[in-house]
Amino acid sequence: MKSILKAACWAICSSGLALGVFVSSALASEWPTEDIRLVVPYAPGGTTDVLSRRVADLLQSELDTNIIVENRPGAGSTVATARLARGGRDADHTILMASPGHTIGAAIYPNLTYDPVEDFVFLQKLIDIPNVMVVPADSPYDSVTDFIKAAKKQNMTFSHSGVGSSIHMSGELFKSLTETNMTAVPFAGSGAALPALLSGDVDVSFENMPTVLSHIKSGDLKALAVTSAERSKDLPNVPTLREIGDYNLDQFVTTAWFGLIADKSFPLEAQEAMQSALERVMQRKEFLDFADQLGAKPGQVAGDEFKQFVAEDVKRWQTVADQAGISQ
Repeated sequence: MKSILKAACWAICSSGLALGVFVSSALASEWPTEDIRLVVPYAPGGTTDVLSRRVADLLQSELDTNIIVENRPGAGSTVATARLARGGRDADHTILMASPGHTIGAAIYPNLTYDPVEDFVFLQKLIDIPNVMVVPADSPYDSVTDFIKAAKKQNMTFSHSGVGSSIHMSGELFKSLTETNMTAVPFAGSGAALPALLSGDVDVSFENMPTVLSHIKSGDLKALAVTSAERSKDLPNVPTLREIGDYNLDQFVTTAWFGLIADKSFPLEAQEAMQSALERVMQRKEFLDFADQLGAKPGQVAGDEFKQFVAEDVKRWQTVADQAGISQ
């Protein structure tokens, strides 16, 4: 009798377990079950914000749900990122547009409450935008080598859009590798920094491509090099810093990158659905045309490869920050 009851109990329990797995799988396959929140860790109007809203529009049609863009600026993106890392009830429907601020912030803010690598899921790197080493039109320097030779004899100034920006850190990396005399001059954004460069009040900048491309083409600025691994199709005659090679510049490759991340509690089913949708988004003409307008290349890494890229970027900027004595 006992064996019969035990068998019956086992059958009921097994059925319940199977039903639970079935229900769980069914619910997972329905993700998203509510609106998705895309957090922009900067104020409206910048490249991160514009890209986020474009991607949100395209994702909506792929996932058949609302994508709500929410700006949460502060402390070089670390305020919004810290909030994301805390997880919470909306964590399974919240993503964030990360950029160099994610890795640079880890290098210059010593008291972060999160690990920039281990506390997040890395969904997809979306685009890479090169920075451009530019000088005023009437600058006496027509090549990177000419500039370096002069900067070893006299002090040069370079403008940037704020401490910890990719523009700032690119300048610091150049200074460190080439062992030149350069002083950083901060401005409140590229909009404020650009007039100083155009007028010759500063000697050089490592600006984002979209900010300076029209001025290069008009002749108001001279492009000496791009910071990406390969030449830009928008500036095919401008060399990369890496191909110059001398003065340790073979080690100089950096871009302003942008990609989507989530808290580490983001469900596996959500990761798979989001990555699949992003893959489709990145193949759409609307996305490719938008990236082309920015002088950007579509990102090539996702998941673990994206995570590894971020881990290496953190180490690189930590070294630069330490050498330059940059801390917030």
